[in-house]
Formats: sequence, C-alpha cells, structure tokens
Amino acid sequence: MSLLEQVSSPADIRRLSRAQLPGLADEVRERLIDVISRLGGHFAPGLGVVDLTVALHYVFDTPTDRLVWDVGHQGYPHKILTGRNDRFPTIRQKDGLSGFLKRDESEYDAFGAGHAATSISAALGMATARDLKDENHKVVAIIGDGSLTSGMAYEALNNAGNTDRDLIVILNDNEMSISPNVGAINHYLTKIRSNPVYNRIREDLKSLIHRLPEPMEQMAVRLDDSLKNMFVPGMLFEDLGVRYVGPIDGHDMDTLVETLTNVKTMQGPRVVHVITKKGRGYPQAEKDPVVWHGASPFDKISGEMASKGGLPAYTKVFGRGLVELGATVPEMAVITAAMPDGTGTGAFADAFPDRFFDVGIAEGHGVTFAAGLAAEGMRPVAAIYSTFLQRAYDSLIHDAAIQNLPMVFAMDRAGLVGNDGPTHMGLYDIAYLLAVPNVVVTAPKDGAEMLALLRLGVRHDGGPFTLRYPRDSVPADVPALDQIPELEFGSWEYLRQGGDAAILATGTMVAQALAAARILAGQGVDAAVVNCRFLKPMDEGILGEILAAHSAIVTVEEGTVVNGFGAAVAARSAAGKDALPRVVNLGVPDRLIEHASREEQLEEVGLTPAGIAAAVRDLTAHKMTVVRELA
Repeated sequence: MSLLEQVSSPADIRRLSRAQLPGLADEVRERLIDVISRLGGHFAPGLGVVDLTVALHYVFDTPTDRLVWDVGHQGYPHKILTGRNDRFPTIRQKDGLSGFLKRDESEYDAFGAGHAATSISAALGMATARDLKDENHKVVAIIGDGSLTSGMAYEALNNAGNTDRDLIVILNDNEMSISPNVGAINHYLTKIRSNPVYNRIREDLKSLIHRLPEPMEQMAVRLDDSLKNMFVPGMLFEDLGVRYVGPIDGHDMDTLVETLTNVKTMQGPRVVHVITKKGRGYPQAEKDPVVWHGASPFDKISGEMASKGGLPAYTKVFGRGLVELGATVPEMAVITAAMPDGTGTGAFADAFPDRFFDVGIAEGHGVTFAAGLAAEGMRPVAAIYSTFLQRAYDSLIHDAAIQNLPMVFAMDRAGLVGNDGPTHMGLYDIAYLLAVPNVVVTAPKDGAEMLALLRLGVRHDGGPFTLRYPRDSVPADVPALDQIPELEFGSWEYLRQGGDAAILATGTMVAQALAAARILAGQGVDAAVVNCRFLKPMDEGILGEILAAHSAIVTVEEGTVVNGFGAAVAARSAAGKDALPRVVNLGVPDRLIEHASREEQLEEVGLTPAGIAAAVRDLTAHKMTVVRELA
C-alpha cells in the first residue's frame, strides 16, 4: 500500500514518521500531475506547495487548528490530503469538487476564497473570535507573495501587528502570482532571499544577548536593530509589529517541520517566510510557470498540451485590437492588475512597454491610477476581470464616474465562467454599472463588434466607457481593426424583423436569440431580434419602436436578472404608456451558480436557444389568451 493510500485524513499524516513525509509529498505530486494531465486545471501553484502542505498538516492539529488558504489556486494538495483524494478526479467538474476552498465542502476548508489577499484578514478575525470564546487553537494564514501586492494584506498586517493575537502567517514566496510579480514588495522580498545569512546571525545574536550583563544587553539590543536594518532595510514585517522568521527552503521537509514546530510554540503575530518554486516536480511547469499556472489537458510524459483549435478567444482578439489601436492613438495607455496574460494585455506590453502598467493585485489602486492618467490627458484602458472589478467599485464611482473622466474598462470573463465557479462569475457588472451616472455600458455580439466598441470607447469624451465580453471563443473570424466599420454611439441594430414578439438581446445572447427566433419561426411565431449592444445609454429610437409595435417583449442578458438590463427595459416600458407590453426578463437567477462547463451553466439557467424560444412561446401564448378574453 502506498503512503497516500494510507492517508484518509491529516490524522493519518501525523501517524507517519518524519522520514516518510518526503515520500508522501512525492506521491501527492504524482497524483496531482496524473489527474490534472487528464482534466486540466490549476497546476503549477499546487505543485509548488506540496511539501509545505504536508508539513502544515503534520505539525498542526487540523481541523481544530485552522488553515486559511489565500485564493485557493494552491489548494489542490490540501484537498488530496483531507479526505478528498478519491473525489479528486471530479475537480472543477459539474457536481464535483470545487477548484477553490469551500467551507461547505470540507471541515478542513476553514475559509473560502477566490480573490487574493483575504487570508490574513480572515485569519485575524478567526483568531479574535477564538480568544473571545476562550478557546485554544492555532490559526494559520497561507498567502503568496503575489497577494502581497494587494493593499488588503497590509491593512491586515497593520491591524495584526497592533495586537498580541496568536496568529501565524505563512508567506509562500515563489516570485509569482499568475505572472511574475511586480513592484517594490517584490524587490524587498528579493533582498531577503539574497541575504539568508541575516537570520542565522540574528538568532545567534539573540542567544548571546540573554547571557550578557544588563548594560551590555541594552547595547546588544541596539546592535540587533542595526543589524536588522543593515541586512534587510526597514525590515517591514517587524516594523509593523509582526515577528519575522525565515527565509526557509519550502522543499526541505526537515527544515519545514522543525521551523513550523518551533513557530507553533511562539505567541503573538508572526510571519514565516517560505521559499518555494512554482511548478516544483514537473520540469515544464518549473520552466514556464505562467503557461502552466492553469493547464489544459496534457500528455504527462511529453508535456504537450491538447490543442484547443478553432477560433481564438475574445481575450486574444482583444489583445490584438489593443496593439492595433495603440499604434494610432499615442495617448492610449493600458493597465492590468497582475493579469497581463489573463487579460490579453501582454501583447500591448510587448509593443508599447512605456504605455503599459501592471499595478499588481491592486484593482482599486489600478482604477484610481488610470483615473489619474485620464485627468492628465491620457486615454487609459483598464483591463480587469468582471469579478475583480467588483473590488474597485468605490474607485470606479468616486474617482472615475463622479469626475466624468474618459477611460475604458474592459471586463473580461463577463457572464458565466464555467469551471472556476461562483467566486469568478462575472454576473454583476451590468447591475452595478447601470446604477452609476456618467458610465456607458456596452456588450458586443462578437469579436469584430468588441473591437469597434473598444475603438469608440478610447475616443469617447463623455466619461467612463465599459466593455464586457465572455470567457469564450469568438463566434466568427475577426478582421483587422481598420477593416471594421465604425459604430454610432448609443446605437442598437435590428437583426430580424417580426410582429409576434421582440427579443432584445445583449452581447453573447444575440447569437442565442437569433437561433431561438429560427426555432420559433418553425413553430409559427414571428419574433424580431435586436442587438442591444449599448445597455446604457439605450437606443431610444429603436426601443420606442419596439414598445409601440410589440405587446410581447423578452430581454436576454448573460448576467444577473436582478436590476439588470431587462429590469431597466421593463421600467422604461412601465413609464411609457397606459397599454403596457408584457416584458419578460431572462438572465441568471438570484442564486449562486456552481462550477460546471459554461455550456452546462447556460443550459441550467435557460440561456440557450431552446430556453429563450420557450419563454417567447409562453409569453405569446399568454398574449393570445388575453386577446381572446377581451374579445
């Protein structure tokens, strides 16, 4: 029986000898490689923390002791070791394990997370609750150095350093977030990595201090502070009131176990700086951890990933459009929050490095930084996933919209995102943006229209211009930007005429609506289809025509149906006249949508041609019933 087969919970790990732990780690790595090679999913992050995960569960009494993982990309080994190994091949599949940590999935998942830099805040809250309840267990936050580019991590450290709470923070330092880290904190940690002798000298000095007479002890304490600032200028963590331990080798099991065992006996807030290598144990992932952060299915021997083939993703087309537009608009600048590859902005960075800015995992700062650029005459494009722009909502209102600054927000991953699940769903941007004055909200029906709207947005002088597009492939080939016709600001377009009903569709739902109209035509229902690419402002001319000519209207959007585009159309209809058309709003219902393929999710919420056709058919049948009753 293998070591991993003997582990059904962390209690089994703690029954192993220390000499067996490296072998267990090797088996966990092999299990991770085997499953993800077949399924795809987050890969390099988990490989990098296998040894650390084994050591944490060996030293700490989980689940009584709480492990709070940041984001969850690195949580796969944790799942394998906490009673979920048999279900691991279901990860990110419909009705299977989540790709992130979830409280309702396991008692070992102390706190769920999909966004970065929440772990220290949550862990401090949990440690405070423990003390208020007079309980006695450890709380450990595990945070990557990439998450230390987020201001929230420093807010939590600042708060923790001002207390005497028993709190342990593991800084998993692999010099990466999804892409290589940027900014001053990265340089700061590099200094620590390059001076490991500092900690050895300092520990020796502390041992000596306690054996000295009092006058000499005071002098030695001052020497200790000087040494600290000599080797690591500022010693950020200790200056914040948080004890610093490290750096230590995150792949040396003996060192990990010994250090964590010693740290466990300390009191107060403390940081353990652990150096790991993202992709550890799989050569291709070690060599290129950006590509292997999230892997498609691959041959685990050759490392060759399965070819996706077909048409390019919206993200790739967007990146190409940025470069084409940047060549003709010298005042254009592009901002991303640690996601140059995920947002497609890396192409612009290569072409125009002086006008590209990666601000780290700091969405609020990124939006206000972009607003500062706009205030001085630049034309910034902030490319941020829809789900992550939620973190910058105050900045968007306070710094961009109120000042009516000309800037573009490109929201990738808008709508249903498939296997990443609820934390990454881009379902709320329509609802939260429609509520903000001065903000233009758009959704293209395809890749060509996306680039046309991007061009229009960069030229727009009337305040923030937002553009949402899905995690999907474009439905058709996209020509060069200079071959794409100009769009009129605020315009909709008729794609199909019909007198029985009207389908007002946005973005990805335009193609679905057209397919639904074809189904309806075969059933004797003649439905008009309108591409409502501007959700705000609406095309008042076409909307007025639709309201006047149709008594049955269905709106369709790939976003929350609560306070969305459809709700705005219904409100406009209700304010228009005495004889109201019936308006039915289709979208994502007011509940969490769990991980599955995007196609399965669309089917689940009825945003398919058949689902749309059924809604129109039911509405027109009700209309005919009302007519008969009136007659």
